[in-house]
Amino acid sequence: MHFTGTVYRNPYWPTFPLLQITQGCTHNSCKFCTMYRDVQFKMQPLEWVEEDLRELAEIAPDATTIQLLSANPLALSYDRLLPYLELIRKYLPNMEYVYAATRVTDIRNKTVEQLKAMKELGVREISMGVESGDDWTLERINKGYHAEDIIEQCHKLDEAGVAYWMTFLNGVAGKEHSRDHAVHSAEIFSQCHPMLVGTGGLTLFPGTPLLEEAQRGAFTPLSEKEMLEELKLFAENLTCDCTFITHHTVAGQNLTGSNFLQRKDKIIAALDHEIRHGDMDRMAAIRRNKRTL
Repeated sequence: MHFTGTVYRNPYWPTFPLLQITQGCTHNSCKFCTMYRDVQFKMQPLEWVEEDLRELAEIAPDATTIQLLSANPLALSYDRLLPYLELIRKYLPNMEYVYAATRVTDIRNKTVEQLKAMKELGVREISMGVESGDDWTLERINKGYHAEDIIEQCHKLDEAGVAYWMTFLNGVAGKEHSRDHAVHSAEIFSQCHPMLVGTGGLTLFPGTPLLEEAQRGAFTPLSEKEMLEELKLFAENLTCDCTFITHHTVAGQNLTGSNFLQRKDKIIAALDHEIRHGDMDRMAAIRRNKRTL
């Protein structure tokens, strides 16, 4: 198999088989991320992908799911993406789900009809690293799009029948804009129809511009308690029904699960309990030990 560099994959999707069709990230400029900082974006040669699929056809001929790599392979135009999807169907004819992470902007260059055609070839569920629905925050962290873009592209996915995940990055606005980040994100997410909303707490990793800004006083990170307060505010204002998961350092047994609206009061109560009684030192220690997103 042709894997170039570190492999990042969504642990909630089937993790075998994996198929790399691009290298790096098209944007590669988010202030909180270094995952692909030294990797130039490029398409994986089609012959490499075909060799990999021949190998997969031998070891997993009946595979019904596959996860595409790398950061945002759906950045490719429909015409460039189509040969890869057709090769998957050729070598793995039982394929039902082709999973991929992507950016909001990657949907922009595809029509609803093209998205429907991609769904027919297996692209039925994708994950978008939205991070925020607040324009001030999106510009602050250099995401490369605005809140109206999120709504527009998600509505295209809704019309095409492609299921999608949306992520909320807890703490990324810092103390300066925490409330607006939480409230406006919930408002934007609630105007979409995500099958899943995932949240993670900001960790300032070495080499990120956001850490450098924090070190010189241009960005003020939230404390662990303030992170939980922001997450609670986001949950209070979220009104779309979905599966809700969190990667926060707080224990998530009462936070993660399907049917968000039915469980919303319990989730908020669990967060309130952690705010009042949680071990903030332990949470901070867990965060310090993280090495990557």
